[in-house]
Amino acid sequence: MTWRDRDGKALTDYPRPSVAVDVAVLTVRERRLHVVVVPTERGRALPGTFLRPEENLADAADRALQTKAGIVDLTFHQLRMFDAPHRDDRGWVLSMAHSAAVSTRSLSATNEFVLIDNGRPASPLAFDHGEMVAEAVLELRERYAREVDPALLIDEEFTLLELRELYEIVFDRPLPKDTFRRHVLGSLQGTGATSAAGGGRPAELYRRLARPTLPPSAGAFLLD
Repeated sequence: MTWRDRDGKALTDYPRPSVAVDVAVLTVRERRLHVVVVPTERGRALPGTFLRPEENLADAADRALQTKAGIVDLTFHQLRMFDAPHRDDRGWVLSMAHSAAVSTRSLSATNEFVLIDNGRPASPLAFDHGEMVAEAVLELRERYAREVDPALLIDEEFTLLELRELYEIVFDRPLPKDTFRRHVLGSLQGTGATSAAGGGRPAELYRRLARPTLPPSAGAFLLD
């Protein structure tokens, strides 16, 4: 039996939008934050696709990454629904934006990238994908203000300099060395080994604690 509301209308009697998924994959390359893009007839865009019948959003996002960007086995999460009525000139389309941040080691040499400058794509993207990227960057910074390198963008073992340089890339600004050290050191564990990359003075190597949560003061410092 078909369900009907008090006006006698079934669900199919109402206009329904198409539902899409788009994924902002952030990474660090050439010491700058970048986002993965794919070519489309409307210009460069985030990897995305339309939701199929009986398909959930996560499966659609995974399919988009595989078929559009050749990216497999990527951990991602939802950002929010983008629902502006005229966001897509093809018709009424809602898009659930997803985000991920990965090391370039997880990406293909054939992937295309757009630089992130001042928290936004340095080049125009199709539809409202620039807004999606901007929100993905903000969300990434919030995650990095709560935890040491949650996306594992650097190696398992690292120096404090390497960690600070990563944070300067994510937050797009210089960070005072001593202040940064004071905020993150309690979330790190020394390995007992040192690194002398480039023949300079040996630097102690650290790794993240099992629960590398940063103190609230670190969040205030990083997000200031």
